[in-house]
Amino acid sequence: MKISDVRDLSKDQLTDELYKLKKEQFNLRFQAASGQLENTTRMRDLRRDVARILTVLKEQERAELKAAG
Repeated sequence: MKISDVRDLSKDQLTDELYKLKKEQFNLRFQAASGQLENTTRMRDLRRDVARILTVLKEQERAELKAAG
């Protein structure tokens, strides 16, 4: 997921996407713990995607606060 794609999403879409990624991350952690995880790079990609989404959400929140006050 590219940052430009993330910035195009609305706040609700970002929240939904974050929920999906966190759920997938949880499932991958279980696979890793049980030795069934095949694609270890997916965990890294998920962490980075979560960070991107959280960054954009924080940017949007700061922009709203700046515009309001």
